Amino acid sequence: METCTLVSMSILLGVLVRWGVSFNSYSGAGKPPMFGDYEAQRHWQEVTYNLPIQEWYFNTTDNDLNYWGLDYPPLTAFHSLLCAHVAKLINPEWVKLLGSRGYESPAHKLFMRATVLAADLLVYIPAVVLYCCYLTNGSTNKKVGTLLCILLYPGLILIDYGHFQYNGLSLGLTLWGVLGLGLGWDALGSLAFSLALNYKQMELYHALPFFCYLLGKCARQGLTGRGLFSLVKIAVTVLVTFALCWLPFLSDPEQALQVLRRIFPVARGLFEDKVANAWCSLNVLIKIRSILSSDSQFYLSFAVTLLAITPSSLKLLKTPTFWQFKLALVNSSLAFFLFSYQVHEKSILLAALPVCLLLNDLPLVAIYFLQVSTFSMLPLLLKDGLLMPYAVTSLAFLVLSTHLLSALERCTEAQLRLEGYRRLAAWLPAWLPRLDLARIIRRKQASPNAGEKAEWEHHSGGEETSSRGKGGDDGE
Repeated sequence: METCTLVSMSILLGVLVRWGVSFNSYSGAGKPPMFGDYEAQRHWQEVTYNLPIQEWYFNTTDNDLNYWGLDYPPLTAFHSLLCAHVAKLINPEWVKLLGSRGYESPAHKLFMRATVLAADLLVYIPAVVLYCCYLTNGSTNKKVGTLLCILLYPGLILIDYGHFQYNGLSLGLTLWGVLGLGLGWDALGSLAFSLALNYKQMELYHALPFFCYLLGKCARQGLTGRGLFSLVKIAVTVLVTFALCWLPFLSDPEQALQVLRRIFPVARGLFEDKVANAWCSLNVLIKIRSILSSDSQFYLSFAVTLLAITPSSLKLLKTPTFWQFKLALVNSSLAFFLFSYQVHEKSILLAALPVCLLLNDLPLVAIYFLQVSTFSMLPLLLKDGLLMPYAVTSLAFLVLSTHLLSALERCTEAQLRLEGYRRLAAWLPAWLPRLDLARIIRRKQASPNAGEKAEWEHHSGGEETSSRGKGGDDGE
């Protein structure tokens, strides 16, 4: 009973923070002629409700693709259609064809914000609750603390409830996929992740770890017996899910090709604006877009991204544990963010989700990353007038997470997973200084007492595995 109360209070607090942020401004508010992402989502409701499905992704008289044309997979379009039907019941002016462009009113803002919250309540929040309850280690208080910290991650809240998007839906479906794999329900996990891919193509950031984990697990079971049956069951689940999502577009090959062209806009170039990835940073010194052709940029981006993903993917194939799976998700999403084609600042949320899954295991590192990821979107948030909610939510998250997860106390080598660093340091010449990172990160004003010194010396030995979570025997 106490656990249910704590979980309910965490969910309520998460909802209150979300709704509080929603009272602020949003992307493109009062900024014609294109407005912003808020108008893009509203416009997709207008298009999907009024036009036949064959015209959703094509440029027509009633569907100007230069004005926020649909550029996400079919499941996003179907979600927009569902929202449009509800909007039509409330006020037909909200989805009037051509006559609703740039529509802004308090009532419509309330409706749009409510659709985001409904998606979170139905998909994202339940997945977070189940993950923290069943796939994290520790006491009830520790699990609830992890739950609250994930729900209060400011980056996702500020983008979905401030800037305005539905990232909670795609990330929530991905988390359901992680949950399915973690509980051993591989087919259901594959189904959930397939839906995530069909909602946002950027979920490709997480695709290779899912593939390698499932393939490695099936290979361990034997590809001539039980493993083969599992592999076929997963493959059929994925193919049927994709077929159902794409069914309206499969009757005409040109329809399917047009959807692919829209969701993978290669013609837009390697990057846009200023995003914290490798290509944008490198372009300061070497004008890549001037030196290389568009095709060369694409192939270079693909090759470097694949190279960055390969080590963790091969390790996951060889050792398909849930811990390795979570680490591979982080590595893959960060590799895509740093090196892939057409990265946007909001794409850091795709890396933030798997880092959230490590809050229980590596609180200090995870909290630091989540704070930095939110800060990296500050130029976008300033453009949307979200400085105040950014400051409040970031500070609250920092204080709560460091306190609830005891992040500043868990700073031994074992708890920071620094075994790999120590093994690397052993190969350095003897005259080079050795940095005790655990001692540096540990924030204590007074000098450590003899007992703590003994503890640090003890941890430099063989007790690294004591603090590992599930699958921790392969943590490095």
